[in-house]
Amino acid sequence: MSEQPPIPAPAPAGTPEPEPIRFFGTSWLNRDNGYWLRRVAVSVGALAATAAAVLVLRFGVEGVALSDSGGFVNGLLTAAIVVCSMMAVRRTWKVLTEGKDQLTGWMAEDTSLGAVWLIGGAGSLAAYFARSLVEAPGEGVKRAAYQRAVEQHGKLRAGRSGRPGAKRKR
Repeated sequence: MSEQPPIPAPAPAGTPEPEPIRFFGTSWLNRDNGYWLRRVAVSVGALAATAAAVLVLRFGVEGVALSDSGGFVNGLLTAAIVVCSMMAVRRTWKVLTEGKDQLTGWMAEDTSLGAVWLIGGAGSLAAYFARSLVEAPGEGVKRAAYQRAVEQHGKLRAGRSGRPGAKRKR
């Protein structure tokens, strides 16, 4: 009979729970349950998706070049792709390092700049790949939020010590 690991005791009611991260769940908290394997898989997947997105963009640029539109149109298209990719890299990096709630100005626009984010998708995937080499993308933001929640919960618990039904003296 194989020995199974002990089942952890359930957390007391009201204890903060870590938020799951896509592809990692809550394994990022203790870096267990295949965390490192998932990190490698996410990095490889993001790199492959980046390569596929660049290939699609290349086909688009070559299609415009084949139409004999002229050098100006080809240069304008290339510049548009570069600018959109740079904007997408900046936005994705900020989301993964600081959180989506920290986005302001043009970075906070989801609907009106949808075409920019679509064209710059390769840059966004490249930023995701680069961040996955450091940590699970978004882990730093989730870890900081979880630590704040645990500290706040600890302060609340410490403030309630003593007799729960007793009134405070003024």
